[in-house]
Order: sequence, then C-alpha cells, then structure tokens
Amino acid sequence: MTAYLECLRGIVLREWLRFVQQRSRFLSALVRPLLWLLVFAAGFRAALGIAIIEPYDTYITYETYIVPGLACMILLFNGMQGSLSMVYDREMGSMRVLLMSPLPRPFLLAAKLLATSLLSLLQVYAFLGIAWLYGVQPPAWGLLCALPALLLAALMLAALGLLLSNGIRQLENFAGVMNFVIFPLFFLSSALYPLWKMREASEWLYWLCALNPFSHAVELVRFALYERLSFTALLVCLGVTALCSALAVLTFNPQHAALRRNA
Repeated sequence: MTAYLECLRGIVLREWLRFVQQRSRFLSALVRPLLWLLVFAAGFRAALGIAIIEPYDTYITYETYIVPGLACMILLFNGMQGSLSMVYDREMGSMRVLLMSPLPRPFLLAAKLLATSLLSLLQVYAFLGIAWLYGVQPPAWGLLCALPALLLAALMLAALGLLLSNGIRQLENFAGVMNFVIFPLFFLSSALYPLWKMREASEWLYWLCALNPFSHAVELVRFALYERLSFTALLVCLGVTALCSALAVLTFNPQHAALRRNA
C-alpha cells in the first residue's frame, strides 16, 4: 500500500509542478468561462429568460443558469489538455519510463487521471469564487456538496480525453481531433440552454443534447450546487467514466511514438 501511495504522490506532484510552471494555463482556463459569464450572458439575458426548473425554486437569471455549465467547460478543456500532455509524454518517451514501474498499468493511468482532475478542481473553484463576487451565489454548503460531483465529472472527461488520445499517433493531429470533440460536446448540451428550450427548437437536437454525457455531467454539478442529487446524471457519469477508463487502459500503447520513429 505504501508503494501505491508513494507512486500516487509522485504523479500528482509531477502534474502540480508542470501546472505551476505553466501559469498561462491557469489564466486561459478562466478566460473562456469568464467571457461567457461577463460578456455573452449579458447579451443573451433578455432573449433567454429561464423559467422555474429543477433544481431552482424560483426564477433565475441567465448568468445563474450557465455557471454550472461553465464550470464543466473548465473540466472539459482541462480533460482534453491532460490528454495532450499524455500524447506529449508518449512522444518524448517519458510515459514508457513511468510504465516501467512494477505497479499495475491501470493504477498508473488512474493516478494520472486523478492528478489531472485535482488540478481541474482548483481552477473550477477559482472560477466559482469570481462568479460569487459577480453575484452568482449558490448556497455556501452547495459549494462543498458540489466537490464530489465535480471530481466525478472531471474523471469522466479526463478518461474520455485519455481514450481519444490513444488513437492520436502524432502530436500535430491533436488540435483538430480535440476541436472536433470539444465543441460538439459543449454546445450540444444543457450547459448554455435548458433542454426544454432545445426541444422547442428541434426534437432531434433535443435528443442529441439529452444523450450527451456532458449534459449529465453539467446537471450533476448543477443539482449538487443547490444541495440536490440527480440520480440519472450520477448513474450516467459513473457508467461513462467506468467505460472510458476501461477502454483507455485496454487501448493504451506507449510504443506508438517509438514504432513510428523506427518506421
């Protein structure tokens, strides 16, 4: 058990040091959601009035509605950026060095996912603090209740990113593939618009959003921020996390870069 804890500590510390050395990464993670909150929400407020929907007990502003989705946006981008670091480590050969450890490969990859997720939580709570100062103030206890929901959502998105990175053979291909994944996941979800509004616009668009696992991550966080639990969202997030993690472990091949260089 000591070896496992020491390994976990080393991986988390490595990711933390990398994060500290890349301060622009922290700022860029906050710029995107803050633009939506401070700029776009001001323009959409009048056009997108929000009715009383769960978990809210009264009418809310558009800014209040989108904060959980923007928090998950940070998790989404960080999960994909974590997969970029995985591709980079594989290119440089450091991932093969890590996997030389006698500990099981699933544990090593899970530790990598956990380290990425913990860093994402720091950025999310920094954003929630700024949103609180701006006037979007969920219950104080709800901020604590949201911690396990945010962690599960972060693990799900990090596992998805790891799974996708397994199919990327070259670092140059990363940006195109990730944009093809990130933007449909984010915009075809309940992050910016309630599902009932999507249904009013288009039935097929509604079902795309309803079946999107990112929508369930957003709703899990939204309910948790207001001290409630969405069992459907919880089960979907747990299932997708387990599935993506299992497939990522099965398909992970640290030799991709080496094989290409030899060829």
